[in-house]
Amino acid sequence: MALGIGVFLVDAQVVPGGVSGLSMAIHYLSNRTVPVGLMMWLLNVPLYAWGLKELGKRFGIRTFYGFTLNSFFIDLFRGDVPGFRFIKLQQTQTIRDLYQHDFLFLILIGAVLLGIGLGIIFKFKGTTAGSDIVAAIMQKRYGWKPGQAIMFIDFFVIASAGFIIEMKHLSPLRPAMSLTLYAFFLLFVSSKLVDTIVDGFDYARMAFIISDKSDEIANLIMNDFSRGATGLRAHGLYKNIDREIIFTVVTFKEIPELTEAIREVDPDAFVIIGNVHEVLGEGFRRRF
Repeated sequence: MALGIGVFLVDAQVVPGGVSGLSMAIHYLSNRTVPVGLMMWLLNVPLYAWGLKELGKRFGIRTFYGFTLNSFFIDLFRGDVPGFRFIKLQQTQTIRDLYQHDFLFLILIGAVLLGIGLGIIFKFKGTTAGSDIVAAIMQKRYGWKPGQAIMFIDFFVIASAGFIIEMKHLSPLRPAMSLTLYAFFLLFVSSKLVDTIVDGFDYARMAFIISDKSDEIANLIMNDFSRGATGLRAHGLYKNIDREIIFTVVTFKEIPELTEAIREVDPDAFVIIGNVHEVLGEGFRRRF
């Protein structure tokens, strides 16, 4: 997350939402004299205290630890930490070349890093403070859904940063509106990656199989595919008969073989296949 913000997004002037985006806007207002990471930390501390008061211990030491490390590494990678001013990853030849000749790819890399970082944080029950805390408080006090609150905050921050860039003429190469549109693109990509990391990639499939030859199909699944199968008692309303539904989970690669095998046993079988984000148990590995 710190790499995405500090190295790819700050100098590109494409602002993510939340406290990180607000800190970048203040960084631009101060003519880049206020370090982004330091400003993020200063803004997060009162929000963290507010969250502890309003929401209790839900925002505990891990939240403070998380936003402190993030703020520190943003400034470290940008060379804004005393004693490490030689780092300045944002000024490397690769980053400057992307900035000048492949701006969209630069923003896409920043969005991917930001989304992966946030996804890992949320996957392990962490939080980045900032807009998360504001959203939780707005949900408690006013009944706002967290997603709606975060969307509102992000929209306000991105629009404000675009206004600042336009008023101070900070981007001679690209119009402020273009940068604002890039920011919304960044928000979309990173949010999708957060969902992917938290929910998991679709690496398995579940199948519900309705057939008059359920015993044969169950044996096929257990013997030929070495997968477990569960029989679910059900009542078919169309034919008004009791029957057994076979439920199983297989890997993504096994689906074509499974459907073909079922078709050979019973061409009239009714098969429903759905995505599975994570499977815990024998025959499947854990994601984390």
